[in-house]
Amino acid sequence: MDNRQAIGSWLSGPRAAAEDMGVEFGHRGERLGLPEGGPGSIAPVGRRVVALLVDWALCMLIAYGLLAGGEPQRAGNWAVLIFFVLSVLTVGTVGCTPGKRLLGLRVAAEGGGRLSLPRVLLRSLLIVLVVPAVVWDRDTRGLHDRLTRSVQVRI
Repeated sequence: MDNRQAIGSWLSGPRAAAEDMGVEFGHRGERLGLPEGGPGSIAPVGRRVVALLVDWALCMLIAYGLLAGGEPQRAGNWAVLIFFVLSVLTVGTVGCTPGKRLLGLRVAAEGGGRLSLPRVLLRSLLIVLVVPAVVWDRDTRGLHDRLTRSVQVRI
């Protein structure tokens, strides 16, 4: 066997190489007891990114219009704080931000139901720090979701 095949390429990654060799990982979310597709399944990465962009645009609009005095740099700084507050209030009460709701997603605890306030606060803080949100596991959950034992699912 060619060792390069076992390692995988930087494009396909080690998971694809392992799957090519016959390793069965199951569907995303299977370890969490989630269905493979439909409501309650792991939210696709593309929809989560678009939801984040919608939320960020909303926060920038609020910051620019109400708090920044027309200065784009100040708007960006205020938008981070607005994003944190928006995330805590909306995920903590209805389980989704406006962008997630628009795209048919919600944040749930691993066992189902809503997150507690401390977990919502930690999750929102980690998202504002950005780095935990771009580190994923095999279920495509970000580090912020793993640390708070939450998962983004389809509605």
